[in-house]
Amino acid sequence: MGHVIQTESGYNVFAEDIGTGIPVVFLHGWPVSHKMFEYQMNELPKHGFRFIGIDLLGFGKSDKPWNSYTYDMQAEAVHHVVAFLGLEHFVLAGFSMGGPIAIRYMNKYGLAKVDKLLLMAAAAPVFTQRDAYPFGMKKEEADDMIKQIQADRPNALQDFGDMFFAQEHSNPFKQWFFHLGLEASGHGTIQAMEALRDEDLRDELAQISTLTYIFHGQKDEICPFDFAKEITGGIVNSTVIPFADSGHGLMFDEKEKFNQELLRVLQS
Repeated sequence: MGHVIQTESGYNVFAEDIGTGIPVVFLHGWPVSHKMFEYQMNELPKHGFRFIGIDLLGFGKSDKPWNSYTYDMQAEAVHHVVAFLGLEHFVLAGFSMGGPIAIRYMNKYGLAKVDKLLLMAAAAPVFTQRDAYPFGMKKEEADDMIKQIQADRPNALQDFGDMFFAQEHSNPFKQWFFHLGLEASGHGTIQAMEALRDEDLRDELAQISTLTYIFHGQKDEICPFDFAKEITGGIVNSTVIPFADSGHGLMFDEKEKFNQELLRVLQS
């Protein structure tokens, strides 16, 4: 079942809602949509979990306003979906850009509602390098990505997709994944990258005491494995689950292991 939920700011946010049982809310990465979690959507309802996939503002079937792509605005959108669906005790799972948005949501709205936090190849606590944080790409590299998107968005997304996986995948699969990115708005794609480039959540990690699991590929070229180490160093009640043969797209590179580990932590 699909829901269209209006936020306080007047934007419509789409959420896919499948199955019954304990809700697991998924936040996708840049620049795709909830459809990237197809292989989790296929499995979780079989095991008594309710899959809820939110399309962030600017992506998938959600509204694509001219601005509003900060982590605060995206966390507000998640908050309105959670309120509309009446969720009280649920699991929050954020992938890549969805990771820092999940952290921001936790600290603004979710500490009393979320029973477990899953951060998957999270672009957190900071996506780009800065003082005392030598991890990830340089801000100038993010600026170059923005320029490439402005010049030729399909080609830029194709190049980004080439960095996404450590394992070989079929051409039809890669085309499917590529087209998920094309469903986003151009301006939303750019402004979400600006948020990734600029926002810093290092001071927000210590506020989270929720049981947290950090899924991360050790061959990740987009959000290096150092990110996972930084997150677990900041969130006290956290555990890293490494994926030795995965790049950024760990739920595709090691699909069976990912789903097994996901079900294990959900059932624990």
